[in-house]
Amino acid sequence: MRIYGINPVLEALRAKRATSIRVSARADQRIAELVRLAEAQGVEVRRVAVDEIDRLTRGAAHQGVVADTRERERVTVEDLVAGATAAPLLVVLDGIEDPHNVGAILRSVDAAGADGVVRQSRHAARLDGATAKASAGAVAHVKIADVVNIARALESLKEAGVWTVGLAGAAQKRYDEMDLTLPTALVVGAEGTGLRRLVRERCDWLASIPMAGHVQSLNVSVATGIVLFEAVRQRLARRVQ
Repeated sequence: MRIYGINPVLEALRAKRATSIRVSARADQRIAELVRLAEAQGVEVRRVAVDEIDRLTRGAAHQGVVADTRERERVTVEDLVAGATAAPLLVVLDGIEDPHNVGAILRSVDAAGADGVVRQSRHAARLDGATAKASAGAVAHVKIADVVNIARALESLKEAGVWTVGLAGAAQKRYDEMDLTLPTALVVGAEGTGLRRLVRERCDWLASIPMAGHVQSLNVSVATGIVLFEAVRQRLARRVQ
């Protein structure tokens, strides 16, 4: 898998997933720090012309560095639940294919200390390139379970004792009225279409984020971040009681 950009490559190195990096011959101080970390780990470093990095990244905003990384460790839904240190907190992606949204969601998942992401293996954004860049490197750390069918994955989560909460604009219950201290999987749908009917029907609860302005909905990555950090707030409040 190929990633680019200073933060994604730095996090890949910290996660010991990078196998080689190429850096621009005109590298700055931040790239020099990446090179020192890579060399300390025995990762191959090649200094190349910026034109080569442009070619490898197809002209993306690479910041002068590109890296090849190991394939991700395969995990299951059950692995995500079993690996949680407290009540599981997961995010389920239903049909979200835009790499910038997926990357931003992964960044929020990592920042909130959530336990991982479940996504459908078909029609899914690749986890390299733009997704890794939008995640600011979180893609190197977040555990991701690829499944064949999201609706069936929700049933597996229920069997494991995890409550499934779908975000839907028309839902009567507010997101901050939910008890998110329970084992929770937040289910979010694609921009425009939202949750698919079968997925929506499989959710234990549907919740909405009240809108006070003129637009009718939030970007899916923003909505996901809001609810994730509401879960964090509730769980911290529970601890101090």
